[in-house]
Amino acid sequence: MENKDKLINLYMAILAPLALFAIGWALVSGSFVRVDSGFLTISALTIFCGCFLRIQLPRINIHLTISDALIILVMVIYGGPLALLLATAETTAASLNLYRQGITIKPRTILFNAMVAAISVFVASNVVSFIFGPTDLILERHDFTSFVWLLAVMSIMLFAVNSVAVAIFSAIKSEKSFVKVWVQNCVDTVVMYLSGALMAGVLLKALEQVNIYLITAIVGFFGVMYLTFRHFVNDVRRSNEFAKKSERERAEQAESHIKELEHYVEELERSSEALQESHEKFRHAAYHDALTGLPNRNFFLDRLKVLLQQSRENSEVNFAVLLLDLNRFKTINDSLGHSIGDRLIKNVAKRLTNMVREDDMVGRFSGDKFGIILTDLLMRDEATAFADRLAKRVAEPYTLDGRQVFTNVKIGIAFGNSKYAEAEDILRDADIAMYHAKDHNENHVIFDQKMHVRAVTRLQLETDLRFAIERREFELYYQPIIGLDTATLIGFEALVRWNHPQRGLVPPNEFIPISESTGLIIPMTIQILHSACEQIVKWQGLAADGQPLSVAVNLSGKHFAHPNLVEQIRDVIEESGISPHCLKLELTESAVMENAETAILMLKQIKETGVQISIDDFGTGYSSLSYLHRFPIDLLKVDRSFVSAMEDNTENGEIVRTVIALAKALNLKVVAEGIESIHQFHQLRILGCEYGQGYLFSKPLKVEDVERLLQDRSRWQNILPPTAGVIARNPNISHLRLTQ
Repeated sequence: MENKDKLINLYMAILAPLALFAIGWALVSGSFVRVDSGFLTISALTIFCGCFLRIQLPRINIHLTISDALIILVMVIYGGPLALLLATAETTAASLNLYRQGITIKPRTILFNAMVAAISVFVASNVVSFIFGPTDLILERHDFTSFVWLLAVMSIMLFAVNSVAVAIFSAIKSEKSFVKVWVQNCVDTVVMYLSGALMAGVLLKALEQVNIYLITAIVGFFGVMYLTFRHFVNDVRRSNEFAKKSERERAEQAESHIKELEHYVEELERSSEALQESHEKFRHAAYHDALTGLPNRNFFLDRLKVLLQQSRENSEVNFAVLLLDLNRFKTINDSLGHSIGDRLIKNVAKRLTNMVREDDMVGRFSGDKFGIILTDLLMRDEATAFADRLAKRVAEPYTLDGRQVFTNVKIGIAFGNSKYAEAEDILRDADIAMYHAKDHNENHVIFDQKMHVRAVTRLQLETDLRFAIERREFELYYQPIIGLDTATLIGFEALVRWNHPQRGLVPPNEFIPISESTGLIIPMTIQILHSACEQIVKWQGLAADGQPLSVAVNLSGKHFAHPNLVEQIRDVIEESGISPHCLKLELTESAVMENAETAILMLKQIKETGVQISIDDFGTGYSSLSYLHRFPIDLLKVDRSFVSAMEDNTENGEIVRTVIALAKALNLKVVAEGIESIHQFHQLRILGCEYGQGYLFSKPLKVEDVERLLQDRSRWQNILPPTAGVIARNPNISHLRLTQ
């Protein structure tokens, strides 16, 4: 609606200067010298006829009136300027009279009618002058052929301008095609203008024989007779309606007793029909989706049960179940609103319905999940070919409220066979295949038994993970973090391992993704924080004479978004007794950049607890410099993939140098991961990197191994170069190229 109003206002704004120019042309043309009593009489007659003597054509919104003929008459006799002013005044007066009679007409429409009247007369007058010259000469020559052509050109130009202008306005308002609107009204409008031209010609010839005032009197007489007749007809109609109403009331009173007798029977029939209708509605609601009208999960399963029974009885019955899920639907819902989301679901449902055959079925289960049953398959390739076509069709853009919206689907396919005991089993397998397609970013995946084994294994791992938190089966390994300037121990990074009772040590890449998807990462991280902080406090007691040891713990993006995170951190600090500045929380770039503004607020609250914040794996994500300097962080951690390739890859070396330079500019410390050689160690020292960790110093250690290491915190000083102090004090050394 808002877009339609904008287009109409733009169209009016284009017409306004044209209409003003036309009126201005009429006012400055000097035609007022031709005004006489005859013009004033015709003008009064024109406005009177336009307001009161209008006959509406049946079934269309067009009125016939003699005023059109009188305006053409004025154009011929008195010229275009006076005809233009008269047409504008007549159109405005007629529109206002309709509004006075209670007919709905907007001020914008009144203004539009007046502007179109002025423009159409302006165009018609100038075209006639260009083709025929002054109309006076044609009248003086008494050339009937030229006179007929003059009237024809006038009426055609008036028709052309009026019909085109009105068709554009109506097309915008009704949101229909311009051509369709113009053609619908073309015949009626052209008849109206040609009739007006014919009537104008007749009047002009009559004026040559009869006085204008006599014609005016005759028209006025018949006008009064018409109004009187119309008033009489309206009175008769009202009387007839009143009489019919009275007669109807008497008939109703006579029939009231019969209706009372029939009332009970009707009530019984109505109750029976209502019960039947309610039964049908409940049945439809139980088996159909309310939004799309498609079969729901219940209907879908019933159909599958029938097909499975048929496949047991006849091995030639082949069918497939396709389960599909829309991608980015939640993003569309959250950003554009649920109404747009609902419309998208309806459009997708329509496309799916149009793609399947009559014997196939499309169903909607919930949210953005749909199911399809393909029957009578000759080959399995038919299902995969259909899935390819379906993925392409769904991925085509959707236009919703003037905005193009895009989505796509991932499809899981399961083929029916007699081995399935229940309909839910084949639906389960299609669902497993669909999630396999999503995990591996494939358009469609056909289910195989290995997927089921993996799904069961994952479910078992998730169950074991819940017990692991309760039984405290997680074990922390600690990798030393070294101050590169002095090659001494300054702290540790706590790395979690799962000591599974049956499987032994489970690597993090197996259980961390599951813990994040299930939300178990939050209680697991709190448990890790407690253990790491309590352990570091113990080790600080063993090495009280040295620099306080710190501990770094990874924080997942899901935990970072948890509303109680800050309170949990405070509880850990208070219960473990650790100094807040000795605890470092490591976050990935993606976690803080997913919603940068919200992340800034959360980081500020965390900093208020006194802990340090580090950006982990820096360089592999998508940090924006416009946000990075606003993040209240303390350290950047260079990813091991860049550090380990420093010696062999100049590009990676430049990345490391750039990250360190960026950190210096932002007054941040730098920790390099994955240091494996002395050469890397020396290069990082030259570049001014403060801290490092890697297999050059130590692999992750168990608690008992760390306690032995604490007895000699400076064991790595033998790898320091002899000129370490000179290098550290040289301000220009960071400009050395890493390949040197």
